[in-house]
Amino acid sequence: MGLQGSVVVLETVVYVCQNHSVVGNTDLAALRELLGDVTSSISSRHTHETLGGACELLGLPTPPDEGTKHERVSKSFAALPDTHLPEIATKVLIHQKLGAKTRNAIQDLLWAGEDPLQIPKRTRREIARGLDLADLVHGADRFRALLSRLWVLDDDPFSPWFGWLDSTTSLGARIDQHVFRNPGDWSTEELFEQLGAFEASHKRFALFLEGLASAEVVPDEPTQRNFVNAVNHHLRTVGIELREIGTDGGYPVFSIFSTRSKNTSRPKNLIFASPTKPDIRFRDAINNDIEIVENTDSVLVYDRPIGADGIRWRDLQAWWRETRELQSDDEAKSALYKRLRESLLANSPPQRLLYDLYHKIFNTSIQDLPALLPEVWLHWDPKTVQMRGRDALLRFRMDFLLLLPRGQRVVLEVDGIQHYASNGRVPAVGSGDL
Repeated sequence: MGLQGSVVVLETVVYVCQNHSVVGNTDLAALRELLGDVTSSISSRHTHETLGGACELLGLPTPPDEGTKHERVSKSFAALPDTHLPEIATKVLIHQKLGAKTRNAIQDLLWAGEDPLQIPKRTRREIARGLDLADLVHGADRFRALLSRLWVLDDDPFSPWFGWLDSTTSLGARIDQHVFRNPGDWSTEELFEQLGAFEASHKRFALFLEGLASAEVVPDEPTQRNFVNAVNHHLRTVGIELREIGTDGGYPVFSIFSTRSKNTSRPKNLIFASPTKPDIRFRDAINNDIEIVENTDSVLVYDRPIGADGIRWRDLQAWWRETRELQSDDEAKSALYKRLRESLLANSPPQRLLYDLYHKIFNTSIQDLPALLPEVWLHWDPKTVQMRGRDALLRFRMDFLLLLPRGQRVVLEVDGIQHYASNGRVPAVGSGDL
């Protein structure tokens, strides 16, 4: 493979991944300032001996041996490249105990780097006006838990000094009074107003709607579906809907999707990592159950529900670890990487280069990126070439597939040298033939 081919492959990897990661539009300066305040507190909770492990847990560089604890953490954080800040922020949200205000600020900065579906303020108000608050609150504890996950309820400015007293002026206290103890005091629109839902980021509002539709808040399927139908009446006017994506504990799970996407159905069978055409038959055509008849070790079938986030590497790794009964994530990661790479055709160096570059470039953040699935069998035709003709060979296989959030799919086809060479020779750059 020539230099030009390598550049094309590299540009493809970077373009696809950066446009689906949180780095592109994130305010990295603001994120660094926020994370600096959070990480500096590590020094007060750890000894010199445990400081290194605490930094490692968050993905920070190993702190220097010299200096006070605060100085060591500060130098570790200062050595962190800006491009790694979103990854660290994600780990901070998981491993650090944060106040709701700081948590939300970090989340909003991360979400700003994504490409969320737009839910206009007018649509939000129309949704609120069309909902009866009594139909949303089916358990104070469950409802309040949802609000606490997404909104800042403890907004009393005096609470840092009088935290041992129960605040009567915080948003949480007002919700207790006007929503739980005195139903009817507030309308749904008033609650949304108090929460800041009309001004919130698109992602936060979408998560709020998904939470209100969940069985965690309303453990009653007919009520869930009534809510979804009422909300979708307004969402569909802007090309969005709450769509059922699976089940959890027997209850339906709903997530926000675009109605304008060409892919409106969920993948049911993901057959991949096989360099040769697999021998497949339907065991149950009604349920779409398939069976690998021969060479079962040469093909992988991902048979878990594919949710709103698509398939990330961490999803694929968790599936591999559990189905292979491996002992650790590191073992699963290494074995899965090797297994997928081995499925690539030995006579296709460009494919292996693309696979290697993807994992090399995004090594530290690969867990939350879409899994690069090699040798995916899009279509299986049981008839032979003689019976079907040349059409039997069409659209059998994709070189690579990325299943992205909200049902988006990216297919990568890596052309061999015959597509960009003349008589086996790669033309010079600028010749116009490449």
